[in-house]
Amino acid sequence: MRGTILLTAGGTGGHLFPAQALAGELARRGWSVDLATDERADQYGQPFPARTVHIIASETLRARTPVAMLRTALSLARGTAQAIGVIRRTRPAAVVGFGGYPTFPPMLAARLTGTPSILHEANAVMGRANRMLARGVKAVATSVPIAGLPEAIAARTEETGNPVRPAVIEAAGRPYCAPDPDGPFHLLVFGGSQGARFFSDLVPPALERLSEDLRRRLRLVQQCRPEDLERVRAAYDRLGVEAELAAFFGDLPQRIGAAHLVVCRSGASSVSELAVIGRPAILVPLPHALDQDQSANAAVLERAGAAWPVAQKDLDADRLAGDLARLMQAPKALAAAAAAARANGKPDAVARLADLVERIAAGGNTRKGDGG
Repeated sequence: MRGTILLTAGGTGGHLFPAQALAGELARRGWSVDLATDERADQYGQPFPARTVHIIASETLRARTPVAMLRTALSLARGTAQAIGVIRRTRPAAVVGFGGYPTFPPMLAARLTGTPSILHEANAVMGRANRMLARGVKAVATSVPIAGLPEAIAARTEETGNPVRPAVIEAAGRPYCAPDPDGPFHLLVFGGSQGARFFSDLVPPALERLSEDLRRRLRLVQQCRPEDLERVRAAYDRLGVEAELAAFFGDLPQRIGAAHLVVCRSGASSVSELAVIGRPAILVPLPHALDQDQSANAAVLERAGAAWPVAQKDLDADRLAGDLARLMQAPKALAAAAAAARANGKPDAVARLADLVERIAAGGNTRKGDGG
C-alpha cells in the first residue's frame, strides 16, 4: 500500500456518495482509506469501502441558546480530540473533507497536527461552515465554478467535478430514449437520501388532475418516507396509477437511467448524477436553506437547458399536473434536455479529484496557487 488517506464526510448521502466514489478510486490506486464520520454511514445500501470507519463526536454549528452552544462546544472539543488520536494512529498522507458538520473535528484536527488537507465543495455555492474550514486547507476542490470566494480561498481552488458512484457511471451507459406519444411514460420521484414528505403530499393530487389517458401511460417510481408509504400507495391504487414505492432505493442510479423524467430535490449529488446519466428533471430546491445551495445547484442545470426548476412555494398540484402533461407530450423537448444534462456531466470527476489528492499528499499544491 502507498499509505493512508483519511476521508471525512457527514452522514447523509449527499456527502457520503462522493466520498464513497473517491474511496474506491484511491483503493484502486493502492491507497488505504479510512473514514471519519458519524453513526449514519452504513444506512445507504452498502458498507462504506474503508479499512476502518472512525465514529467521531460532533454537533451542528447552528446552536442558538447558551446551553446548546455549550453542548456544541463540548462535543466539538471531544470530537477534535478523537480525530487527533485517529490522525496520530493512522498517520494519513492527507485528509479529505466532503462537508457536513461531522467533518469539522477531523478537518480541524488535520490543521492542528499539520496534516495536509483538501476540502471538496459539492454545491454551486460555498456554505458558511465550509468557508471556515477552507481557510486551513491546502486545496479546495469544487464541482462547478463558484463566484465570490475570498481571494485567499479562490487561489487554492481547482474544479474537479463531483465524484459519482460506479453505479452512476454504469447507468450512464444507457442512452436516453424519448417516450412514444402513446406509450408508457416512466416517471421517477425522489427527495434525496432521506426522502421528502412534500412530494408525498404533492404528487398524488397532481396525478389525479391528469387526464385518464395520461394517467394510464404512467409508470411511476417514487421514494416516500416510511410513515407516508401506506397513504400514498392507497392514493395511487384509487387512481389506477401503476406505482412502485419504497423508503429507499439502493439502485437509484439504475432508476434514474430508466426514467423519461425525474422530479426531485436539487442536492449536489442528485444534480451530478442527473447530469452524468443524462436525464431531464423538474427540480424543487429545498427551501429555507441557509445558503440556498440547492437553488444554486438547480440554476446550473437550468442554464444548460437540462432542467426546469420550480421553487417549492410556487409548486402546487395544478402547476405540477400542467408541467407533467406538457412534458409527457413533448418527447423532443425531453430528449433535448437529456442531451443538455449529459453534456454538463463530469463522469471523470473522481479521477480528477484523486489526482488532486495524490498531488497534495505528495507535498504538491493546486495548479492555481501555492496552497500556503
